[in-house]
Amino acid sequence: MTAEAGTPENPWTLRTPPLTSEYEAWFDTVGGTDVVVVRVGKTVLHYDRRCVDDLAAMLKAHGDWMELGSADEQKDARPGTVEAWGRAADNPVGGWYGLKKGLRGRFGMYLPPLLEQLGLAEVEHNPRNNRMRAL
Repeated sequence: MTAEAGTPENPWTLRTPPLTSEYEAWFDTVGGTDVVVVRVGKTVLHYDRRCVDDLAAMLKAHGDWMELGSADEQKDARPGTVEAWGRAADNPVGGWYGLKKGLRGRFGMYLPPLLEQLGLAEVEHNPRNNRMRAL
């Protein structure tokens, strides 16, 4: 019997949208909060777990391709991108889905492949300027 995928014991192995880097992701509970954990090398990021459902719903309502626009927390996100939405005051959580100060960015890099893995979205895999849309 194999362990269920998407757990700390059996994380998903994903690739960034340009297919240049590999990382792991899984669902967990940290400090009483349901989270998506992303491990890139030794760096561990946490995103509010509801971002998966919220992003899928937003993309469905958007109805078309949306640019990813990944950016570190310290950099401004390009307006109209998945990254900008993941930190916007008018998203369902009223701001950042990223939970670790200093590591709250890169929403547009690490969440789209997870939604693709879960069958909720289609993601482009070009060298640059990738987009995603709901399925």
